[in-house]
Amino acid sequence: MTRVKRGSVARNRRKKIFKMTEGFRGSGSSMFRMANQQNMKALRYAYRGRNERKRQIRSLWISRINAVAREYGLTYSTLIHKLKSLNILLNRKIISQLAIRDKEAFKQLITIL
Repeated sequence: MTRVKRGSVARNRRKKIFKMTEGFRGSGSSMFRMANQQNMKALRYAYRGRNERKRQIRSLWISRINAVAREYGLTYSTLIHKLKSLNILLNRKIISQLAIRDKEAFKQLITIL
């Protein structure tokens, strides 16, 4: 059986990890085992962070809607309840954009309620 040399495969695998861990502190970017562990941890944090970002943005929309709705004497929960009862299908992102960017349209939305 012929000999199979794997030097290039292993080197490419390590290069890929080191490229991902550029800029990490200490041995997290220079020693392969530490770099590999730091890379796996960073990827886990990134995965979790993508979901947390969605939560934070939604809560930002809600707080913006609540702040503007209170200027018109409503709370967020009553505003959403009235919109649902009138079967007005606007999501929180759109309502938030109306509240911030187009005050006139938001005011008309409030008068419908």
